[in-house]
Amino acid sequence: MLFANFNQDFSCISLGTKRGYSITNCDPFGRVYTMNDGARGIVEMLFCTSLIALVGAADQAQSSPRKLQIVNTKRQSMICELLFPSSILAVKMNRKTLVIVLEAEIYIYDISNMRLLHVIETTPNPEAICALSPSVDSSYLAYPSPVPSSSTSPSPTPASGDVLLFSTRSLTVANVIQAHKAPISCLAINSTGTLLATASDKGTVIRVWSVPGAEKLYQFRRGTREAKIYSINFNVVGSLMAVSSAHDTVHIFKLGGATGGKASPRSVAESLDGRESTTGTLDGGYEAFIDSKKSRSVGSSLTRKSLQLTRGLTSSVGSYLPSSMKEMWEPSRDFASLSLPSGSGARTVVGLSGTMPHVMVISSDGYFYLYSIDLENGGECALLKQYSLLDSVDVDPAEPGPGPGPGPSPGPVSPGVGGKS
Repeated sequence: MLFANFNQDFSCISLGTKRGYSITNCDPFGRVYTMNDGARGIVEMLFCTSLIALVGAADQAQSSPRKLQIVNTKRQSMICELLFPSSILAVKMNRKTLVIVLEAEIYIYDISNMRLLHVIETTPNPEAICALSPSVDSSYLAYPSPVPSSSTSPSPTPASGDVLLFSTRSLTVANVIQAHKAPISCLAINSTGTLLATASDKGTVIRVWSVPGAEKLYQFRRGTREAKIYSINFNVVGSLMAVSSAHDTVHIFKLGGATGGKASPRSVAESLDGRESTTGTLDGGYEAFIDSKKSRSVGSSLTRKSLQLTRGLTSSVGSYLPSSMKEMWEPSRDFASLSLPSGSGARTVVGLSGTMPHVMVISSDGYFYLYSIDLENGGECALLKQYSLLDSVDVDPAEPGPGPGPGPSPGPVSPGVGGKS
C-alpha cells in the first residue's frame, strides 16, 4: 500500500499500490474496480463518481510524482494530464474545484474545464497539511498560514499555529484563524463547509471553528500525552467528529447536533455503480437514529438539564480563570473511543458512516475496521468487522489482530483528508 483514503461522503475507499489502484465500497464491503497500470502514490475520488485523480509514486519505475492524471474509470478514458514543477503531495476535490498541493505552492483549477484559476505561494509544507470543503456553496481551502520572514534575521522562520481560510469561489483570503500556539499538524472541514477542525503538533487539544467567521465553537481534549494526529473527519450531518492518532486510538467527539448549510446539487457525473451522490446533509441523520431507538423519558430530560447546569457552572467559573486552566473546566472529553487491535503504530485514516452509527478506520498495515457507536451512552466502540484491503477477504473479528505475516510488509499510508499528518 502506498496510499489509502475515503471519498468525500465516506462511501468508498481509494487505494494506491505498487501495482496500480483500486476502489472499494464500504457498505457492503467489496472491491468494485481495479487497475494495475503502475505504482500510484495518490488516488482521490470525486464523491461516488467515476472521476479519479491519480499521481504516480516516487522512487518507482515508470511513475512520476510530478504528473497528475484525471481519468474516467467507467469509460476507461484519460480526461487530462498535467505536469508540475515538483512532486504532488496532495490532491483535493469538490464538484467545482481541484486543488493540487506542492511543497511550497497550491494550484487551484476549475474542475469542469481544468482551467488554472489561481496559484498560492506557501511556506514549506512537506506534510501537505490542508483541507478543502466538499461543499460547492461554501467552498473554502484551509492551510497553515505563512509567517512573514524577517529580512534582518538569518534564522529560519518559525512555523505558525495560524490557519488561513481561502475562498475558492472569490479567490480571496476569507479569514485567518489563530488556532494554536504550536505548528498546525492536521485540518478538516465538514461536508457543508461550515466547520473547521484544527490540531497542532502536540495533538492534545482539537478545536472546531466556524467557517468563514473563525469563531471558536468547540474545544476538545484528546488526551494529556502528546500524540501525532493522523486524521480528523466529521460525519456527514456534522454532529460527530472522529480523530485518529499515533497511539492506536480513535476518539469520537459530540458536536451537539447537525450544523446548518445548504445541500449541494446532485452530481451529474456517472458513478462507479450507476448511482448518483449528493453532498447535502442526511435527513434526520444520527439524531433521528437515536430518536427511533428510544423515546424521550423523564430521566433523560433530567440528565440533559443537569448537563446544561454543569456546563453553565463550568463556563461561569472558567471566565475567571486563565486560558490554561479553562481547558480543565470545559466539558471537552470524548464521547466515545476505540483502540485498534493491531497495536503496531500503523498510520490510520478515520471516517464516520453517513447512514449508520459506525466508525470506519483504514490502517497502513492493509486493514479496514468497522466499529459501532453507542449513540445513547457512548463509551468503548464495538468491533463489528475487519477486512483486508489488499485482497478483500473478510476477517473474523474474534481472530487476533493483524501482525507480521508472510509476504511483503505494506508501506505507510499517505493520509488523505487533512493532509499528510
